[in-house]
Amino acid sequence: MPRVTQSLQVARRITLPRNPDLFMPAMFQAAFAQWTLLVLLDVPLIVAALVYLLGWNRLRVSRVNMIPTWRACSFLLGLLLIWVAIGSPLAAFDEESLTVHMLQHLLLMTFAPPLILLGAPVMPFLHGLPRIFVHRVVAPFFRYPLVQRAGRLFSNPVFCWFAGVAALVGWHIPAAFTLALQSEAWHVAEHTSFLVAGFLFWWPVVQPWPSIAHWPRWSMLLYLFSATLPCDILAGYLTFCDRVVYAVYLNVPRTVGISVLADQERAGALMLSCVTIAYLLPAAILTMELLTPQRDRQTEAQNVPLVDASKELELNSPSLTQPVAD
Repeated sequence: MPRVTQSLQVARRITLPRNPDLFMPAMFQAAFAQWTLLVLLDVPLIVAALVYLLGWNRLRVSRVNMIPTWRACSFLLGLLLIWVAIGSPLAAFDEESLTVHMLQHLLLMTFAPPLILLGAPVMPFLHGLPRIFVHRVVAPFFRYPLVQRAGRLFSNPVFCWFAGVAALVGWHIPAAFTLALQSEAWHVAEHTSFLVAGFLFWWPVVQPWPSIAHWPRWSMLLYLFSATLPCDILAGYLTFCDRVVYAVYLNVPRTVGISVLADQERAGALMLSCVTIAYLLPAAILTMELLTPQRDRQTEAQNVPLVDASKELELNSPSLTQPVAD
């Protein structure tokens, strides 16, 4: 047999195994078979990343380390987690696995929003967008009294706390949960509400520029602790309940290889562990800041360059150049 023919047969045996499951498990084959690029998600995420990086680079050229590199990485990681939750092949499993569904909720509400807010996105976006657009559209929009009143409401810690808890508890009511799984429109509304509620919830904790905290910082410890209570109750119920809470999963084909009840227990355990870590870490950081005597001077030193940089835009809008009151 010619050597070329032997090589082709060897290549065929390597790339096309007789049993496809040995090359890729059935669950992953199903995920990639159902996965499609979501243009309405991918394009905004890419545009947001490009605008942020453009503005961040302009700030970096004019003012060294005004926004450190780790903040830019945090912002991009937050965008990536949004894509992983909604636009990646992971989304193909949310209709048959509560664990995957819970992971999506955690990424959208607990992890992506604080990472994006830690990126201090306002200033890079102001420098990344076209200057004429900032002057004629962004600045006039934030001058409206109604917008400023809405900003004060949406940044109030009480409102932000209830928004986060309401989204979490409301969408995990069996009737609402089933509706979101059976209707694509309601599924999109569910994901959107989780993401918006996540930004609202983490805003008082991260306190990104240009907002400032009018509530004492120690109150954020109580804010985070009280938010863990409804999460722990829901997670504990899902973990230790001896029946399937969401019966909709009993009527769908399953490729994940575990029972519906075991999947529910894993989802509850995942929520309990992730929320505990996600809330404990910022609480520990806040505690260390409160115990540091020079915390106020360090905060002022970090805010001054941002305020000075905003003057370069020559904006007269108080809502853009001055902190937003909570």
